[in-house]
Amino acid sequence: MIEAMNLTRRFGGFTAVADVSFAVPEGEIVGILGPNGAGKTTTIRMITGFLPPSSGRVTLGGHDLFGGDVAVRRHLGYLPENVSLYPEMRVEEYLDYRARLEGMDRGAVRRRLPEILDRCLLADVRRQIVGTLSKGYRQRVGLAAAIFHDPRVLVLDEPTVGLDPKQIIAIRELIRELGRKHTLLLSTHILPEVELLCQRVLIFDRGRIVAEGSPEALRERWRGRGSVTVELAAAAPEAAAALAGVAGVEQVAAEGDSGARFRLDCAAGADPRAEIFQLAVAKGWTLLELAAARASLEDVFVRLTTRDGEADAAEEAA
Repeated sequence: MIEAMNLTRRFGGFTAVADVSFAVPEGEIVGILGPNGAGKTTTIRMITGFLPPSSGRVTLGGHDLFGGDVAVRRHLGYLPENVSLYPEMRVEEYLDYRARLEGMDRGAVRRRLPEILDRCLLADVRRQIVGTLSKGYRQRVGLAAAIFHDPRVLVLDEPTVGLDPKQIIAIRELIRELGRKHTLLLSTHILPEVELLCQRVLIFDRGRIVAEGSPEALRERWRGRGSVTVELAAAAPEAAAALAGVAGVEQVAAEGDSGARFRLDCAAGADPRAEIFQLAVAKGWTLLELAAARASLEDVFVRLTTRDGEADAAEEAA
């Protein structure tokens, strides 16, 4: 549905995005992750038509987004991180205005307005002046404007920022529902949100895509150091040294002040749990927990976006 091909964007001598390519097929929810300055926002501005690329192309349904047909952009809905609204307008007036800009006729706007107000939890403030709304409500007004004209592709940049927990749950459910009939690109700093909503993730760092895949696939194929959690029923003074001597254990760190809980960093591919169990039996320790920690999306993200991330990525791919 939407495809970026060799996108590059330079600002003077600085390259913000370098040769980025990806495609988002119809009906898929794709998440974009990356630290500040990674090139996410610049990429989003290019694929929504707000910023022309220095080189490369963006196509929507096979049509060049920066070609001569401006109508192609009507198939896009965009919620920027910092929503620009008209503070002097009432909520329903603003939504009417935005929908008319998208080419909707007045009758269609009137029919769709109640549905949009209800879906974005705005019915109770429909007559309120936008400038008097809280940040969370303004965010929802921006989301309502983005989806009002029923675009084929939605690009949402930090859609739940400023919302309270109850509102976040409601908006996530709306995003999940929208993903059933729209192509959806979601940029967020909230990693659990990506795991809950996205079928695929693009991780950006220093203007490039450094990893791509489903959250589960990214976790499973990451071959960094594993770790094992060990908790004893009672503190054992010699436990740390004894655990450090187990084959495959590279480092032992105490967790908390009890002296009975440890995190063991292990060599790649090592699983020392059987030997730890035998050690506990020999020492007379009672084990409360002996568990291998699964790599989280946060682990993958941190490893890939630190200064040694490129070396790690090469090692992981080898």
